[in-house]
Amino acid sequence: MPGTCALLGAPIETGASQRGCIMGPASLRTAGLAEALTGLGWQVSDRGDVTIAAQQPQPHANPALHHLAETSAWIAALQAAALEAGAACDLPIFMGGDHSMAAGTVPAMARRAQEAGRPLFVLWLDAHPDLHTLETSESGNLHGTPVAYFTGQPGCDSYPALPGRVDPKQICMMGIRSVDAAEQLRIRELGVEVHDMRAIDETGVLEPLRRFLARVRAADAMLHVSFDVDFLDPAIAPAVGTTVPGGATFREAHLIMETLCDSELVTSLDLVELNPFLDERGKTAKLMCDLTASLFGRRVMDRMTRSAY
Repeated sequence: MPGTCALLGAPIETGASQRGCIMGPASLRTAGLAEALTGLGWQVSDRGDVTIAAQQPQPHANPALHHLAETSAWIAALQAAALEAGAACDLPIFMGGDHSMAAGTVPAMARRAQEAGRPLFVLWLDAHPDLHTLETSESGNLHGTPVAYFTGQPGCDSYPALPGRVDPKQICMMGIRSVDAAEQLRIRELGVEVHDMRAIDETGVLEPLRRFLARVRAADAMLHVSFDVDFLDPAIAPAVGTTVPGGATFREAHLIMETLCDSELVTSLDLVELNPFLDERGKTAKLMCDLTASLFGRRVMDRMTRSAY
């Protein structure tokens, strides 16, 4: 049933190697995200964009890391702002911004769940597991570190203290198709549930998603969904700097969002890695808005036919 929703912009691009994600929140607004949700009966408030002050360089033993001070500042600012947004509505949407923003939003939602006396489960829709620590990252791109951080792994000590931790066994990753050796080892060690694209090809998205949602319901948990544009196949969503062929199709993505809607379990949402600089006439931003609308209650009969995607 429709309720209250808060939009919070996280225009962060310091965690990525390619500039442009800073424009992500504005692009989602321009594509009509608030209007789509309002049309579905939700009461939508826009809390604007989080900002940070200029930072002094922060050294680290890993010379590959870049923008550590800025990313750490973003994480701290987002944790505070996301916690406030979560307290002000039923279902906050955090609009990014590169995926390092999840190091701010997910711990805040874990704290929100903790204060409600409930666990937090995370559905991670992404081509990458983002399980590097600051020590194991070879690229130095900090958007590859949020899951290691919010699960409390050693090697993330340069980030802010965690306000809330997520148990790795309460994470389900879908769409994974680009994993580094250090991340493969960590997935096995932590017991993270992963459904890569081969598994999805074999079983479809519905069976593993329903099993995961049954676990969420059985635990009386809150559910955070972190949706990375590169979860989708780049043929339908080109506006991302980390394209990996073979992603989720248009119908697979809508089926996931519609199933999440039916479950009534989702309590917060990330929309991340949208880089409008790489988009084609707003194609990806519009698709992300439509997928979000599916999560918020839009059905096939509600959709207008478009000339092209």
